[in-house]
Amino acid sequence: MLLPVNKAEEEQNAAVMAEMEQYCDEYPRSPAAVRRPRIMVRGRSFVALLGSTLEDGTAGIGTSVRTALRAFDIQYSDALKDPRA
Repeated sequence: MLLPVNKAEEEQNAAVMAEMEQYCDEYPRSPAAVRRPRIMVRGRSFVALLGSTLEDGTAGIGTSVRTALRAFDIQYSDALKDPRA
């Protein structure tokens, strides 16, 4: 993770981490809480990523941290069910 360049980015990172912690506290057995994916902001979207790239890893994308983590939980669980994964 890159260091914040300015105060606004630093505040956004703190807010993102707080949202992730709240989600993990609410769903402590979820894949997101157990695996702790990285959260990135891409434009107006949030990406929860476990792995080095979207192609090689497991990712959830959403319009908020919560929806990205929920999408990550679904993708992670689905990958466990898929015998081809």
